Amino acid sequence: MAQGLHLAQRQTLSQVLAPQLQQSLALLQAPTLELKALVEQELQQNPVLEEVPVAEMEQQEKTEREGSPATDASDPAEPPADVKFDPAAEKQPAAPSDEFQAEFERLSQMDQEWRENFAQSNLPLRQSAETEEKRQFMFESLTAATSLQEILLGQMRLSEIPDEHRSIAEMIIGNIDDYGYLNPSPNSNPPLSPDQIVESLSFATSVPKEGLLSVLKTIQSFHPPGVGARNLRECLMLQLERKGQDTTLEYKIIRDFMEQLGKRRMPDIARGLSVTIDDVQEAVLRIGRLDPRPGRDFLPDNDQYISPEVFVKKLGEEYIITTNNEQIPHLRISNTYKDLMAQANSSAEVREYIREKIRAGKFLIKSLHQRQQTILNIAKEIVFRQSEFMEKGVAYLKPMTMNQVAEVVGVHETTVSRAVSSKFIETPQGIFEMKYFFTSGIQTDSGTGISNTSVKDMIEEIFRNEDTTKPLSDQEVVKMLKEKGIMIARRTVAKYRAELNILPSNLRKVY
Repeated sequence: MAQGLHLAQRQTLSQVLAPQLQQSLALLQAPTLELKALVEQELQQNPVLEEVPVAEMEQQEKTEREGSPATDASDPAEPPADVKFDPAAEKQPAAPSDEFQAEFERLSQMDQEWRENFAQSNLPLRQSAETEEKRQFMFESLTAATSLQEILLGQMRLSEIPDEHRSIAEMIIGNIDDYGYLNPSPNSNPPLSPDQIVESLSFATSVPKEGLLSVLKTIQSFHPPGVGARNLRECLMLQLERKGQDTTLEYKIIRDFMEQLGKRRMPDIARGLSVTIDDVQEAVLRIGRLDPRPGRDFLPDNDQYISPEVFVKKLGEEYIITTNNEQIPHLRISNTYKDLMAQANSSAEVREYIREKIRAGKFLIKSLHQRQQTILNIAKEIVFRQSEFMEKGVAYLKPMTMNQVAEVVGVHETTVSRAVSSKFIETPQGIFEMKYFFTSGIQTDSGTGISNTSVKDMIEEIFRNEDTTKPLSDQEVVKMLKEKGIMIARRTVAKYRAELNILPSNLRKVY
């Protein structure tokens, strides 16, 4: 029986975030630098918005400190100071049509008053031409970093590689990874041996192995030392050969005892080379000064520049908490909406367009203020709960959950999570990510809790002060913590040790 097409109706329920709510969540979650980009995008899309010049902001703050008349409650740039941000409860009711003209007139009158006030003070509203010229020069001076492959290709053009072998050299350089290793099959498991690498390249290009090896040897003489190596052993040997140290003890260790070196079997290496263990350990220290990744100096610059969202300073016996308002763009409804409104009288579409843009602009301004207030409220609760940390350091960090902070601040736990995401706080103990303070706890004998971050700091201190000739095992660390009243499992110690990049006891031993 043939199956035909048919129409059917079906009712389903789905939850969709409103565009304004999505915008609020994006503003709350964005760190400072990303927030500036979002606001600049809104400034380009909404003609009724403009950024308040710094000079006007300073004059406004000065006037408010001297006791100027209270601002009209309808001013979108001055929301109530006690507003708490909870996107789940955020709604934006539409303004009634008959109130739109009155709202417009209030905005217009208030804007005119501020402009007259600023005009009397003769404050510059724009940056000087010299400042703009310096700013443009800075952007034009930015250059992209040169990659390792570009550096090698430049050296290849100046080398003595014959013209008929240049294509082979380019192919080899194209298979050198960012760390400087010749790696034509990065996903191979297990990794290819040096001979297999040459064979794979020879098969792919139909070039004899001898020709490939000759070109590869020339490339391995390029800068940086060790580039073009096929494994770690060859990389380290190339660096020593470049220094003329191919007869040293460290060269022999790398060439003949690489496996034992990886397992730090110093006695086996000493017996194999007929030298003392002390000689081996000194040679191993010199090997540690070689670069196992010669190409990393040419990696893209992935440094992230941190701009703290919150500053904590101690004044007397109290902590003063402030938000980084200098990096947050200050917006207002632009004076150009008057001209647009004059045109709106003859067109209902233009009038409606202006109405929506002003409504969107006011919501954006309000969301920015709510964002700052929410982050400030959360920071105050963090400082209150972690006052001992602010005074004494990491060892006094207390267990704290986002749910505990959310209950005090009066928002949902997910709001706290978004508010602290990728945000940093500057404290008397240094700059920390705000998420750093949210940590689970470990119970002590006294019944009080201690954060796992503090326990990890204790474990690191224990290993740092151990006798390297008799390194501590994980079980011995468990006993030492138990004596301090901290009950912890051995596997937890092993986990924290691995997170701290501390080797097992058999690999830490110094003979």
